[in-house]
Amino acid sequence: MPEPRWGLTLPFSGVPLAAHEPLVRRVEAAGYADLWSADTNGADAFTPLVLAAAWTERVRLGTGIVGVFTRGRAALAQQAAALAEASNGRFALGLGSSSDVIVEQWNGIPFERPRTRMRETVEALRPILRGERGPGGFRLETPPSHPIPIYVAALRERMLRLAGEIADGTFVNFVPVGSAARVVETIGARAAHDVVCRFFCIPKPEEEGLAEARFLFAGYATVPVYEAFFRWLGWGDELDPMVEAWRAGDRKLAVQRVPDALVREVFVFGGPDGMRERLEEFAAAGITSICLQPLCPPEDLPGFIDALAPR
Repeated sequence: MPEPRWGLTLPFSGVPLAAHEPLVRRVEAAGYADLWSADTNGADAFTPLVLAAAWTERVRLGTGIVGVFTRGRAALAQQAAALAEASNGRFALGLGSSSDVIVEQWNGIPFERPRTRMRETVEALRPILRGERGPGGFRLETPPSHPIPIYVAALRERMLRLAGEIADGTFVNFVPVGSAARVVETIGARAAHDVVCRFFCIPKPEEEGLAEARFLFAGYATVPVYEAFFRWLGWGDELDPMVEAWRAGDRKLAVQRVPDALVREVFVFGGPDGMRERLEEFAAAGITSICLQPLCPPEDLPGFIDALAPR
């Protein structure tokens, strides 16, 4: 089995974008292969990667992910082509349908038929990124001089299979270790297909880190798309008390009712050796690119980067 690629998530929590340069340079010097951006309610998915393109020479830069509802196809093509040029071909375009909360509640856009929207977006982008005309006649003024791989973010069965069918790679998130093999098998892709997974890493003993993990998990797992994902994996009964409290407006009770057994399978706790051992379990299940999201104070980031660097 080939060694997985190791990467980190940008931006680093608690660090202003203007102060990222020494950390980004440290990531590359430590031997990491990737930097994947996040795109929730902080910086957008592209800006941190534009900065990183100027500060690095080798690492792959990917959006992990950018939504297909909140950006049009032409705008996505423009941003992807610009970043590919700025990075000398090191850019990968990670696309996702996002969630009803982000798309509908935050942006006022109907969250309808996400799988269809994803397929249509990828099908439209392929010719545009080759320098051809896309739907509506749009064509880039200057086509990319390097191929731009497209990754599709997926949770449940139908989107996972779509990713395996139409994308160069799949981006997954919040995968329990006991379900990782099932998720990878569901993608059903060829051997060269890259499967990237983001891991929320809390560099504390498990019992000390559980409170932080519970809080973060409650906010994610009560979003309908994530709730459906965990139910698909068989955790419905354990989720019910937490979801009931959340929908009743009692956030504190919802956090108390978070199923710890599931949190222990999703989050990565402990010191460097313990975290590495858990991540290797995911790699053995078929995850080919590991994307770390460190949950620690900014002053601890240099130590985290060095301690988890690829061996």
